[in-house]
Amino acid sequence: MRCIVSAIDPYLPRMTDYDYIIVGAGSAGCVLAKRLSADARNRVLLLEAGGSDRSPLIQVPLGYGMTFTDPKYNWMYSTEPDPALAHRASYWPRGKVLGGSSSLNAMVYMRGQEGDFDDWRDAGNPGWGWSDVLPYFKKSEDHVWGASEHHGAGGELRVSDFADQVHPICSRFLEAGERLGYGLTDDFNGARKEGFGLWQMTIRDGLRASTSNAFLRPVMHRHNLTVTTGAMVNRVLLEGRKAVGVACTVDGRSVHFKARKEVILSGGAINSPQLLQLSGLGDGALLQSKGVATVQHLPQVGQGLQDHLAVSYFFKSRVPTLNNTLRPWSGKLLAGIRYLLTRKGPLGMSVNQAGAFVRSRPELARPNLHLYFNPLSYTANTAAVTGKRFQLQQPDPFAAFLISFNTCRPSSRGSVTIRSGNPLEKPRIETNFLSTEHDRADIVEGARLLRTIAATAPLADIVESEHLPGVQVQSEEAILADFAKRAGSVYHASCTCAMGPDASNSVVDARLRVHGMQNLRVIDASVFPAVTSGNTNAPTIMVAEKGADMVLQDNA
Repeated sequence: MRCIVSAIDPYLPRMTDYDYIIVGAGSAGCVLAKRLSADARNRVLLLEAGGSDRSPLIQVPLGYGMTFTDPKYNWMYSTEPDPALAHRASYWPRGKVLGGSSSLNAMVYMRGQEGDFDDWRDAGNPGWGWSDVLPYFKKSEDHVWGASEHHGAGGELRVSDFADQVHPICSRFLEAGERLGYGLTDDFNGARKEGFGLWQMTIRDGLRASTSNAFLRPVMHRHNLTVTTGAMVNRVLLEGRKAVGVACTVDGRSVHFKARKEVILSGGAINSPQLLQLSGLGDGALLQSKGVATVQHLPQVGQGLQDHLAVSYFFKSRVPTLNNTLRPWSGKLLAGIRYLLTRKGPLGMSVNQAGAFVRSRPELARPNLHLYFNPLSYTANTAAVTGKRFQLQQPDPFAAFLISFNTCRPSSRGSVTIRSGNPLEKPRIETNFLSTEHDRADIVEGARLLRTIAATAPLADIVESEHLPGVQVQSEEAILADFAKRAGSVYHASCTCAMGPDASNSVVDARLRVHGMQNLRVIDASVFPAVTSGNTNAPTIMVAEKGADMVLQDNA
């Protein structure tokens, strides 16, 4: 179904005038649609370039291994070759479907370190410190443990604990971390946010708790909410420096929708800066070179791109891992039957089951490394982008597990820029990874820590051998060369429309309004001043919650 109006009408919206137009039904857009349409006097239009999220590949948690490279649900971006990655391009999946990337991600619920948000505040963004944002995290949360100082209950987003379902070898990873002195935490989103522990996941009763499932679909019956899929927004309509609507293509037809109050861009770290630039908002020299007339010179639009760059170390195991379960067709069948009967088992959760936030040096004020432990291995994920589809659902044909790491707070910055004035042409993504000494310093320490963990009992007791990169990679030079050859994104793109007080080095103000413009905001991960220490989905939902309040307050 290409177009959804109040969840049932399969044709173009009959109306063209709305109070609020939200571009992008992703992690932020679905939250905004629910909050802004709660007042029946507000007419809200939510536009999504992709289609329906009803596929079992999206709803079944482990199905994300098959949507990873499916253009039906995925923008399937590629970056420019990066010298830090041995001149390789990186493949960047982004959700093109209701729920956006929350319909494709690994479902880990991770807010980040408290200091991440205090840094946002201290960068000139009042109201964005940890004490300010915690209520918004709690507002959307329906935590399986109930309400507490750290968690909310009764919200839309289910946060579940899978301690009783994770693979048994996860306990060996946790005990190894404890023996190394890092300590354990039973809640990375609670009082202790560092140490070794198990991830909480956005899954409800065995189904993915995307923002579409959690926020949007329960309110699609509202008469004042229109949701249109298959809608490619080409530019923001402007009268001088005031946003008055959007021009888009729906089912091959050009349509203009008008916004009486605000246009809100929620396309994410790639699409939001792209749309601003296509609309004449960005660096004047860039726009001129692409044939786009400059409306507002905003040099930071598309600049400041940040992401987490990780590498995995693979270890063959003496005991069965999830490879033994999910590699053979018989194992897949049994896992499927178990899921159908109980909504539990490997198909009912992420393969990213345990991990850690640690300080590689004791003098550090807070964790600088984010570790991931998967009781499964898929070395296909180390392949360079070749244009061919590959799927993460096919594990290696031997028992193995992997441990990964990335720097929590990278300082390198990249960019997203349009290649032309054609909205259908994918933008140029330059990652510029490892361009600072700060970022390079953690790599060798992180790699050696992974090996130390694997060599510590009781995890060491089941290690048969190091499969990748192999024991021959020992020197600092060899470790760095291997990192350049194999490292890749963990898909936390952010910061390309960063908030800040000055239009010369930011795109939106602390109320998420585009500098120098009226009735135009950006509300998604692109407004992060700096990437958070962990996964970015939960912080994006928080930004949408807080942003919705700002929109309603400013239009009261």
